[in-house]
Amino acid sequence: MDEETRLIRAGKPPKKLPKTVGPPIQRGSTVLLPNAEALYKEDLGYGRAGLVTQLTLADALSELEGAKAVQLYPSGLAAMTGAMLAVLKAGDEVLVADCVYKPTRRFCDTVLRRFGVLVRYYDPLLTPDTLLALATPATRMVVMESPGSLTFEVQDVSGIARAARARGILTLMDNTWGAGLLFKPLAHGVDISVQALTKYVGGHSDIFMGSAATSDPKIARKLEDGMHELGWSVAPEAAYDMLRGLRTLPTRLARHGSSSVQIANWLAAQPEVSRVLHPALPTDPGHPLWKRDYAGACGLFGFVLRPGSRKAVNAFLDALQLFGLGFSWGGFESLAIHCDPQLVRRTVKRDFGGPLIRLHIGLESPADLIADLRAGLDAYVAAGSSS
Repeated sequence: MDEETRLIRAGKPPKKLPKTVGPPIQRGSTVLLPNAEALYKEDLGYGRAGLVTQLTLADALSELEGAKAVQLYPSGLAAMTGAMLAVLKAGDEVLVADCVYKPTRRFCDTVLRRFGVLVRYYDPLLTPDTLLALATPATRMVVMESPGSLTFEVQDVSGIARAARARGILTLMDNTWGAGLLFKPLAHGVDISVQALTKYVGGHSDIFMGSAATSDPKIARKLEDGMHELGWSVAPEAAYDMLRGLRTLPTRLARHGSSSVQIANWLAAQPEVSRVLHPALPTDPGHPLWKRDYAGACGLFGFVLRPGSRKAVNAFLDALQLFGLGFSWGGFESLAIHCDPQLVRRTVKRDFGGPLIRLHIGLESPADLIADLRAGLDAYVAAGSSS
């Protein structure tokens, strides 16, 4: 054979790979089948569906979620949209929690409605019976997010799932706050558990990915078919890094949670703060449900400042040195945002009585973060708040 042919054929992988603690990273769009008959009989005929690295991550996430099947997506938003598209059709109706992640709401308001799916938003504080009383014969799904990632309402997930199932209605939950560890939606009767792996499972603010988990074989097949039909793909390198993050999830999440509770309690005692939105605090309206259902807290919560101007809010944020100003969360770093501009599109209007701030508590020293927040509160007062 010519040298160019020999170079193409040279360097075949060994038949037996050395064993390492992580899976091999298989990069390939083409999957070579053993013979002609296998070309149209093998399920795995194309690398886009995932090879050993992605399959290993999906297996590990199935263990985390208590699921029969997990489908991977290139982002958390893709997991939400992909899961909904896999099971919905024109003429269906969806009841969506009003606190849902803003990009998910945009998808519901544009894509779903454009394709003939009716979307109605409900108050996440409704009881299961009151919520399901809103359902019509066309209602196909209830979409939950609990706690809400801006306003932290805690829903009675098991009650809603039970009431929905009795009426033949599917349930889907965005469980990114619980990270599949603090809360197990499938064990509470939810049909599809979605999370943005980008956040706590990845844990380092440098990988995009999402997952949808289910214990229903029919739904699992629909999710898999949807992945093939819509062309979703997850890179093997990203799957490897996500699997690495999963190994340390319990350790990191315990630190995020304990620090967030400590800082939330400190904020509750500050004169510039009128209210703290953290379900782990006994004073929070969602605390009874959280205590019943959750194994712990994560690092994400909110608090309401005493009334003040937008200028004062900006002064608070700009004075922070350890808290970055950014929207995503779940990584090792602490973050802060002003929530009010995102609440204008809500169907259910709530008056918090002052500016709403969201914090993500990272892995820094809680004492240092408290000192940083104290400097921010001082700047808030100096800028002309009415506290």
